[in-house]
Amino acid sequence: MHVVLAGGGTAGHIEPALALADALRRHDPTIGITALGTERGLETRLVPERGYELALIPAVPLPRKPSADLITLPSRLRGTIKATERIMDERKADCLIGFGGYVALPGYFAARSLGVPIVVHEANARPGLANKIGSRFTRHVAVSTPDSQLRNSRYVGIPLRRSIATLDRGMMRGEACHWFGLNPSLPTLLVTGGSQGARRLNEVVQNVAPYLQRAGVQILHVVGPRNELPQVDNMPGMPPYIPVPYVDRMDLAYAAADMMLCRAGAMTVAELSAVGLPAAYVPLPIGNGEQRLNAQPVVKAGGGLLVDDAELTPEWVREHVLPVLGNRQRLHDMSRAAAEFGRRDADELLVGMVYEAIAARRAA
Repeated sequence: MHVVLAGGGTAGHIEPALALADALRRHDPTIGITALGTERGLETRLVPERGYELALIPAVPLPRKPSADLITLPSRLRGTIKATERIMDERKADCLIGFGGYVALPGYFAARSLGVPIVVHEANARPGLANKIGSRFTRHVAVSTPDSQLRNSRYVGIPLRRSIATLDRGMMRGEACHWFGLNPSLPTLLVTGGSQGARRLNEVVQNVAPYLQRAGVQILHVVGPRNELPQVDNMPGMPPYIPVPYVDRMDLAYAAADMMLCRAGAMTVAELSAVGLPAAYVPLPIGNGEQRLNAQPVVKAGGGLLVDDAELTPEWVREHVLPVLGNRQRLHDMSRAAAEFGRRDADELLVGMVYEAIAARRAA
């Protein structure tokens, strides 16, 4: 059996695809897996690092809103669809699983043309153009939120890396704090703006850090690899403030933390909910508002706080985040609420949908 994954461009599309690939290999180590991508996407690094085949196709940017570009989209896609058809035909693909983004749409059209069964996975609460179209070609549509508007949708969550999906934060806390040089007996605030960092979060945290330290809170701050590390003078006896450019062991970062200050990308919300880590979510103020929609369900469930980017200030952190970090019972309640909302088995559920789609096509 051979499957083709279409989810290039950003980590939010690639990571769920790779988590599914890992789950498929656990079920069948002989399965063939090819990931579609473009030369400009993160998949050129992430996919080979995980040991999977990457097949490149021409990039055709998708318009976010109705425009003149939408009218010319079919003609611009034609060559990319043909290239995708060749890749799928050469590998005798049994299924195409799309995760949205540049490569998903030509993947859906190619699979439909070849009669290959399609599975769609939508990570965001507000679906993108590619998955809106792809969901019209199949009855096998997986979504990350229970109130999705995509047709034929089934709530499964987002496939996560096994190191995250199986994480026991309590058991790993001591090891995690030692890894980062933190004190396991002190409350810990983890801050990150995503893989590239977020200037707004960085500036606010650097400003409020001394106040939090004096209040007994230690900080692990992932500033982003392209951002300058702040100069820190940790005074003896004070909780540490530890800025780092990047963390490749987010499982340990989650285990060391009691609360997180972060953006509200779909993967971030899914991971924090799965491991039961409360968060103050600061949705990215650009785009179509999907980050706010991503965070709203877990916040409504009691597993987090929500603040607009423009309203995130040092004062807001002091007034809203610090009281949570200083209240063990509230941290426990928010952690439990987040965990009850989270899904750890999305990868297995999506594997089931893949086999279901293949079986349905063979039966037909």
